Amino acid sequence: MVMGKGAGPSALEVGKILTIFLYLFPAVSLQCKILKCNSEFWASTSTSGSEELLCTALRAYNTCVRRTARTCRGDLAYHSAQHGIEDLMSQHNCSREGPTSQPRPRTPSPPRPDSQERSDGPEVCHYERSFARQSAPPNYTHCGFFGDPHLRTFGDDFQTCKVEGAWPLIHNKYLSVQVTNTPVLPGSSATATSKLTIIFKNSQECVDQKMYHAETDELPAAFADGSRNGGERHGANALRVVEKVPGQHVEIQARYIGTTIVVRQVGRYLTFAVRMPEEVATAAEDGDDQDLYLCLHGCPLNQRIDFRDPRSQGVGALPHGFTYQSAMAKCRERLPVEDLYFQSCVFDLLSSGDVNFTLAAYYAFEDAKMLHSNKERYHIFARSRNAGSSTYRGSSIPTLAVLFFLALLPWVQCSGTHL
Repeated sequence: MVMGKGAGPSALEVGKILTIFLYLFPAVSLQCKILKCNSEFWASTSTSGSEELLCTALRAYNTCVRRTARTCRGDLAYHSAQHGIEDLMSQHNCSREGPTSQPRPRTPSPPRPDSQERSDGPEVCHYERSFARQSAPPNYTHCGFFGDPHLRTFGDDFQTCKVEGAWPLIHNKYLSVQVTNTPVLPGSSATATSKLTIIFKNSQECVDQKMYHAETDELPAAFADGSRNGGERHGANALRVVEKVPGQHVEIQARYIGTTIVVRQVGRYLTFAVRMPEEVATAAEDGDDQDLYLCLHGCPLNQRIDFRDPRSQGVGALPHGFTYQSAMAKCRERLPVEDLYFQSCVFDLLSSGDVNFTLAAYYAFEDAKMLHSNKERYHIFARSRNAGSSTYRGSSIPTLAVLFFLALLPWVQCSGTHL
């Protein structure tokens, strides 16, 4: 589509158009970093400026897009970006030669008061206010996903899963969370999260639809469109991204649905934790199937790894970095209580040899303490095992004998012994 000068969309409109492509084709476009180029360009042109500044931003945008050519061939959003840049450069008589300085972030405006504290904010955007006149507060639930990977469901079931590829953690009428898990080591069934996508759906007068995407070495402090709140609606500040530690820790506060999400990068992988009201967690849209919603129902039985059956990890996949005793000692430095977080830490060190999994288990427990509504349930211990699953509940003392067996597997393999 080539338009005459002055007839085409503005730079801001092009940025929003490209964001729409990202919503429609996330699995492809997110792989080739078009998301980053689009967000930077949108941020640099969302306020008015001279034609010269716009041309500089377009040249920088063009440079960013060209760098993605190798990984983006066949990507619709990539080709749309190319055509959009050509149209805008033609409309504004931009020369291809000239400065290509990095897009400059928008000048921050004075912080607006949190919408939960604004008396003029719509009542529907204040989830907890609806309970102020009731005797019982909302019932909050917690879900965590970390390591290679371990899942703590809303019902406090603790599972270890394979779930390679893309899987939905949360899917309800308010938001969707999808993780992408990749193998930790070649030939191993152990996986860890390398990508995370969260889509907050339109919510009446509160927020516009927003997407947050993170992947290894890219933990943004903003949504995909470069904004940090819920858009232009009156209750927009009921949704916001807060950067706690650059590149390592982000918190997303969705107060219009009483929800807090914590995303971290630990080592090469991401962790996820959420606090959400039970009625929000279970609010399905008409016709939606929530069977594969991991935080609600857990991992499918055929995707679970049994702590007490080392064969499910795959013989030969274990490195020699840790012995059972050294893994126990390393995990005890951060996790003195031998609960399932401790057990998952030892399991991960034996199955991967990656010491960063110690921190992943530690931060998962710290996030559980911050987000779980019942301090008596911070620690969970192994009690019983359902056939074919690795679900744990209760408060009895765990056994780690299986992890000693894991440590012996390389020796068993070398000696030719069959399990």
